[in-house]
Amino acid sequence: MPSSDTGRIAVIGGGPGGLYAAALLKRLGPGREITVWERNAPDDTFGFGVVLSDETLGGIEHADPVVYRALSDAFVRWDTIDVVHRGTTQTSGGHGFAALERRTLLRILHERCASLGVRLRFRTEAPPAAELASTHDLVIAADGVHSATREAHARHFRPTVTDHRNRYIWLAADFAFDAFRFEIAETEYGVMQLHAYPFSRPSPDHHPSTRPFGPPNEFGASTVIVEMREEVWRAAGLDTCDTAESAERCAKVFAEALGGRPLRSNKSSWLTFATVSNAHWSHGGTVLIGDAAHTAHFSIGSGTKLAVEDALALAACIEEQPDLPTALAAYEAERRPVVLSTQRAAAASLRWFEELPQYVDQPPRRFAFNLLTRSRRVTHDNLRLRDPAFTGAVEEEFGCPPGTPPMFTPLRLRGLELRNRVVVSPMDMYSAVDGMPGDFHLVHLGARALGGAGLVMTEMVCVSPEGRITPGCTGLWTDEQADAWAGITRFAHDAAPGTAIGVQLGHSGRKGSTRLMWDGIDQPLDDANWPVSAASPLPYAQGVSQIPQAMDRAGMDAVRDRFTEAARRAVRCGFDLLELHCAHGYLLSGFLSPLTNLRTDLYGGPLENRLRFPLEVFDAVRAVWPEDRPMTVRISATDWAQGGTSDEDALAIARAFAAHGADAIDVSTGQVVPEERPEYGRSYQTPFADRIRNALDVPVIAVGAISSWDDVNSLLLAGRADLCALARPHLYDPHWTLHAAAEQGYTGPGASWPLPYRAGSRTPPTGRTDAPRPRLTLD
Repeated sequence: MPSSDTGRIAVIGGGPGGLYAAALLKRLGPGREITVWERNAPDDTFGFGVVLSDETLGGIEHADPVVYRALSDAFVRWDTIDVVHRGTTQTSGGHGFAALERRTLLRILHERCASLGVRLRFRTEAPPAAELASTHDLVIAADGVHSATREAHARHFRPTVTDHRNRYIWLAADFAFDAFRFEIAETEYGVMQLHAYPFSRPSPDHHPSTRPFGPPNEFGASTVIVEMREEVWRAAGLDTCDTAESAERCAKVFAEALGGRPLRSNKSSWLTFATVSNAHWSHGGTVLIGDAAHTAHFSIGSGTKLAVEDALALAACIEEQPDLPTALAAYEAERRPVVLSTQRAAAASLRWFEELPQYVDQPPRRFAFNLLTRSRRVTHDNLRLRDPAFTGAVEEEFGCPPGTPPMFTPLRLRGLELRNRVVVSPMDMYSAVDGMPGDFHLVHLGARALGGAGLVMTEMVCVSPEGRITPGCTGLWTDEQADAWAGITRFAHDAAPGTAIGVQLGHSGRKGSTRLMWDGIDQPLDDANWPVSAASPLPYAQGVSQIPQAMDRAGMDAVRDRFTEAARRAVRCGFDLLELHCAHGYLLSGFLSPLTNLRTDLYGGPLENRLRFPLEVFDAVRAVWPEDRPMTVRISATDWAQGGTSDEDALAIARAFAAHGADAIDVSTGQVVPEERPEYGRSYQTPFADRIRNALDVPVIAVGAISSWDDVNSLLLAGRADLCALARPHLYDPHWTLHAAAEQGYTGPGASWPLPYRAGSRTPPTGRTDAPRPRLTLD
């Protein structure tokens, strides 16, 4: 790009992102006139220490060795994490952190900008972005989480700001912790947690045994963040404390961790975290970077990292692209997926700390493993590489036999012992004729049984013709259908000994009488429709779907009896487990959700009433299902829609089914109303299973974009699930479980290869791949 296209650049905000962008752009174009406006003095800054990842440092090293060398000289490096809980300390190594004082980082960037000729205007409020845009080619808005630029142009950027419920405060201790420390304090007011890490080294003559106290920084310094739920904060009276008193109170709570030392503040106040996102990151010649564009929770150390990486990408795109509009579009296209991934990880970490009280009763090592893997970025496999001794101790506590990954540890439900924790999730195939399973179902389910999963589930098997979703759905309302299912279970048991096969029974409710999925999902049939029924006369899609008939007592009795008859046939078929489908907006789910059940009788209104009919069906099925065979229930733990099933509702639903004899809860989400807004992402539904498992101590099956054996091992070992159900991975690879065993070098009883397949039990060699080149390299 000709430098004349961005000859004058204004940067609003003198934080790390704005300063680094200014330095890089000036280095790339020495003739550019670049001005940074910062309303505070050079040494005025919020917070204390800054953590940067090796990935970010690598980008800085290639883009500006001068800055990299200065940062390297100032870094404190360590590789251990201490998790302190109920008098025990669990230490995990191999993590690799680098931190420095925020003021030092700013000083390095100030000096670099000044040496390159960037104008730094401190104690000066920047003119509005619109005014700057009239005299500058590019305006970089790096003005933070409360960005005035973003708000002034909200119509174009379309920001979303989501506030969260925990309170936290940034403080500092004048000594250096020797690890990243997480400490849990169970107080009379509730659970409080400490996050702490060093950011400056002790002086060379530091002798802690003889000089326990000293002036600031003689013994190093550490960032200390204290966090707790809003209700705990208020109960402890911290909502009425000023900054000094808050620091004093926090120091008393965590006196042992601090060695009796005080905590100090720096313009500190109690905050709630706000997640910022924007539909667009640029408007004309104005572009957002850092916290102005996006935020991610501090518990994954991401704010400064993201801002610096934004600056790197923005400078690179301006250098590479032919004009500014193309460069700004390329910058957003490059950074948005990275940021969204980071925000998903940060959201998982944030939720973990918000839900911390539900984990405090876990065994110490499991608790520490759960904390370390909370964001899903650290997993069982890479933690095992970082610290095999710690991970091995967690596996032993979990009950893994020697040399056995968690996923291949057996699990018993009543009289059924599953040889591993992998479930082939129910997947509708829409390939039946008149409800009859055929050769397709034999091959489909038989292949997955041969593939090594501990439990293979059928699709939703409908209990009546009018209970089908589509004309292609299977059923179990005739003896002929039962005979066909018996052939499938017999093949699975004979060809894949040790594999369990389960049946999922359900009724489509208002979502029935629709086309095959690939012909138009949830669209009504062109002809030959059958009448549908539901809790209330509400069509699934207004103006598109049939209006269902609200069920009366006789109708409910008839459906309950259909479930019972289907369950009796399932016993004769030889199924090892039965699951009752109470999710995804089908008939029983329609009774549970307040969005689909508007009844005013004993089956509507409060959750106790909405549960009544699903529990009647469960009890009737349980009564005819053999005592030694387990029953599970699939629920939608959220409708992903305002006014739908709440977290408390989901717990109450799971609790009720468990009290009636459910052996596990299969925790899914959504598909109840078409206006849902799911938060898609890797393992995005597993937090709902996690919450139910740890709040109720009931076995759960986790589902929802679990795609790797590493995810399965991580979820199990952290105590977030007892079984993991995978759908699409088993469509991609019917032998997913056996291949997972081969890739982990496991050959035990949890993954038995069929004799004809044993020649394929070793992972084939693969070709070499080259690592990507650095994003921006300047000589």
